[in-house]
Amino acid sequence: MRKPNFIIMGFPKCGTTSLHHYLEEHPNIFMPSQKELHYFTSKKLAKLNNGPGDKIVKQTQIKSLSRYLSFFKNVNDEIAIGEASPSYINYPEFLPEIKKTLDDPKVIIIIRDPINRAYSNYLHLKRESRETLSFKESIFAEEKRKKLEYSDFWYYKFNSTYFDKIKKAKSVFSKVLVLTQEDLNQKPEQTIKVVYSFLGVDKNHKIGNLDKRYNLGGNYSSNIITRILFKPSKTKNILKKFVKPTSRIKVYLTFLSKYFLKPTEEIDLETVDLLRKHFKNDVKKIEKMNVNIKSWREY
Repeated sequence: MRKPNFIIMGFPKCGTTSLHHYLEEHPNIFMPSQKELHYFTSKKLAKLNNGPGDKIVKQTQIKSLSRYLSFFKNVNDEIAIGEASPSYINYPEFLPEIKKTLDDPKVIIIIRDPINRAYSNYLHLKRESRETLSFKESIFAEEKRKKLEYSDFWYYKFNSTYFDKIKKAKSVFSKVLVLTQEDLNQKPEQTIKVVYSFLGVDKNHKIGNLDKRYNLGGNYSSNIITRILFKPSKTKNILKKFVKPTSRIKVYLTFLSKYFLKPTEEIDLETVDLLRKHFKNDVKKIEKMNVNIKSWREY
């Protein structure tokens, strides 16, 4: 049985879902039917389940190596075999195990403007009917939530802090590619060709879905349909075992959800200033890594 030779390992809310679906369209690339296996961090993540809905979300995470490898049993002649688990980058202590188990896989890391990422993270939990605080209140609640062992998806600042984690990944793995979500969105064809070159597959393959977005974002009205679409449930977890969440299904759900999309409130200036100060040093270090962050706000 073959194993993954590349990993999309983060960060959450930075376009890992879209990249997963773009890559699975390439004939030389294999991606498993389930995104976000989270096998290598499962022991850590299992302890962080005290937030609203956390236990339900954790049900889809893979806890054994044999189960993890079973997702790759249908690999044929694909050159690149990958998976996308955004939790891996946040826990550098597990990176040596990933390297050893998967024989030093290539690593792809995606980042985005840290304030935009944090707010997108907040809106994700809000539309799932789990987050009840304002964005500003949730920022101040982060340390308390850590002590209460909420899932790390509630840690908005933590998930937007990049430099030290990327530095560690580069020290562990031989080949690491850092992208930005902004480049993936604004110049998808050029960015995908960079990924193809990194993975050693045919760069001339054309993907017809580069204009699609697969992870529902934004602010939505709360009603029975949006709760069915967004709120985690045991029923949905069971359904996913029998119905693969294909790119076509994701596109359909995105189309359906647009009927309930409502304007997203701007982040208040006080909170923006607070977060700008918090992330400033980290962003300056990222800039020195020769990552294109020109489209980010000033820090």
